[in-house]
Amino acid sequence: MNNQHIVNASRRDFLKVGAALTLAIYLPGCSPDESVTDAANTSPFAPNAFVRIGADGKVVVISKHLEMGQGTYTGLATLVADELDADWSQVSVEGSPADNKTYANLAFGMQGTGGSTAIANSFEQYRQAGAAARAMLVSAAAARWEVGADQITVSGGRISHAGSDRSATFGELVADAAKLPVPTDIPLKDPADFVFIGKDVARVDARAKSTGTATYTQDIQLPDMLTAVVAHPPRFGSKVKSFDATAAKAVKGVVNVVQFETPVTTGVAVLATDFWSAKKGRDALTVEWDETNAFRQGSAEIAADYRKLAATAGAVARNEGDVDAAFKKATRVIEATYEVPFLAHASMEPLNCVVQLGENTCEMWNGEQFQGLDQGAVAGVLGIPPENVRLNMLYAGGSFGRRANPLSDYVMEAAAIAKAADTRQPVKMVWTREDDTQGGFYRPLYVHALKAGLDAQGNIIAWQQRIVGQSIMGGGPMAAMVQNGIDPTSVEGASNLPYAIPNLRVELHTTQIGVPIQWWRSVGSSHTGFVTECFLDELAHATKKDPYELRKSLLSQHPRHLAALELAATNGGWGQALPAGKARGIAVHESFGTVVAQVSEVTKTGQSYKLDKVTCAVECGVAVNPNIIAMQMESGIGYGLSAALNGAITLKDGIVEQTNFHQYPVLRINQMPAIDVHIVPSTNKPSGVGEPGTPVIAPALVNALRVLTGKPVHALPLSTQGIEMA
Repeated sequence: MNNQHIVNASRRDFLKVGAALTLAIYLPGCSPDESVTDAANTSPFAPNAFVRIGADGKVVVISKHLEMGQGTYTGLATLVADELDADWSQVSVEGSPADNKTYANLAFGMQGTGGSTAIANSFEQYRQAGAAARAMLVSAAAARWEVGADQITVSGGRISHAGSDRSATFGELVADAAKLPVPTDIPLKDPADFVFIGKDVARVDARAKSTGTATYTQDIQLPDMLTAVVAHPPRFGSKVKSFDATAAKAVKGVVNVVQFETPVTTGVAVLATDFWSAKKGRDALTVEWDETNAFRQGSAEIAADYRKLAATAGAVARNEGDVDAAFKKATRVIEATYEVPFLAHASMEPLNCVVQLGENTCEMWNGEQFQGLDQGAVAGVLGIPPENVRLNMLYAGGSFGRRANPLSDYVMEAAAIAKAADTRQPVKMVWTREDDTQGGFYRPLYVHALKAGLDAQGNIIAWQQRIVGQSIMGGGPMAAMVQNGIDPTSVEGASNLPYAIPNLRVELHTTQIGVPIQWWRSVGSSHTGFVTECFLDELAHATKKDPYELRKSLLSQHPRHLAALELAATNGGWGQALPAGKARGIAVHESFGTVVAQVSEVTKTGQSYKLDKVTCAVECGVAVNPNIIAMQMESGIGYGLSAALNGAITLKDGIVEQTNFHQYPVLRINQMPAIDVHIVPSTNKPSGVGEPGTPVIAPALVNALRVLTGKPVHALPLSTQGIEMA
């Protein structure tokens, strides 16, 4: 099979503004009422511009999505540059301002980055922006040279007349192009003519990030800026009863100490001229907490309660066939209970935000992931119109979902601190690693109870899965997405299980406990992928069937799953003999419209095990940038592996036990396996790649370990299950 193949041994390896053209593309659902007829008229273009071309010929792509390491800036620039026929060296990217209508994520209906949607929802939108800009430049050239537009060619950022030696740069024509009407229904390129799409173009952010010139929130330094460090309650649900700031104010550099409260968070903030002084001041605070409504359960108690719930029927998320009747007919029934813990996001850059208040205004600098919600939430805290909140989108040093908090917790906190301090000085709120680890908003703890019925031939005739855990969507601005007691993010990956099982039921118990939770990379699939793929392997071993062949037999109606599975198995050496002490595991899972299959290769050395290699196959539609796809598969595997080996946030009497990386360890470079990524050729529209690599690695690893140990693994992380990984 032909496929795009990348091998990495490891992770190491248009409006008129002056003489410029800024172009906006209006799409159904995000267009203003008035039509756009004149590109020289700046007002209609300004709200929805995606590409700007200056008199110097440089092309600036305006990204409506946050760049947090996943390659979005490069992907969006690729789409524009290809249709524009620009030279890659002349292309750069800027983050867009906050504007829910103009820069809406077409999958969300508001501005925001997440759910692996950036390229998927922008594929045609940004191509259209580039194509329209190209058409306007071609029309300008044709008019200037008095020739037909069909005689004009564009290549490498230069516009030429095919019948003469006349040519011009983009910059030489933008003033003329800006006077033309914006064309509609411009035909997009045939994929056979792509110049950049499908190729390994260099990342637009690589130089800045490798030279230390990229600007993150922590890099922002404004005149007279204060740094705020916060004392948060030790237990979720507590509030400030009283505090004594005498010792804190005695610390050199401390300027102010204020109490604040938002609808989501509360605490005492110490403001100082620098971070270290603010931290020392925070450490010197004496705070008495009101713990009347504090959450006091421990992880063991939560899991025990969940296991009891899992023994009872829940809200039905999927029900096919007659599951109860099938179990009565089954000749064998296999049951298993799986547990996964709370998980922190542990991004490289802890939470932070810079705020400057003005007269009825607020300006913020942030690695901003959820502009659509955050702008309104900050406005509510300050009592000002949302349009008076300006958000400057910077790079983010990772997020994995944390900066897309549907309750806007940390940006509201930054605004509330500045308001409580009653200052017009800029305030940079900084969370320490300890704050970040203990601050809540974790991937929820879940318990799954599974039961499968087998017939006399070992065929799976019934599958019941009960999931117990908190709802991420419930109780917030997205609560309307919870229908009939089902939060789709709790059951995704199970409710759409692709295997051909005639009688299948998925149920959900949604719990209400006081631990703040939210999505974590791959959301529901972060637990359902592990559980479903491990349980299927249990059934394969119980019936003495090859795990790969069993999956193939159940996926005849899902060609994308089959293609990824077969590609991973073929290149991963599935079925080939291995020496003693080595084993392979396999798993396949769909999340965010992308199918990923992985084959792991594990070696037993003494009493420990080492993951040597992962062969990964991904079916994600058109591969806009194969190298970035490979990078994201590697990243997702590393992130998922980190959680599988050691990731666990635990509570004791309501207090989070982990504080920093010594207690919440992340993957070390020596633990990263060799990764071989293969991309399934596809003409489908692109789907996401930022998250789908994550949920597959845990079951692929665990399924190999089962071969070596002879025992299934029913809980993560492995460090709590007596399995030592080298």
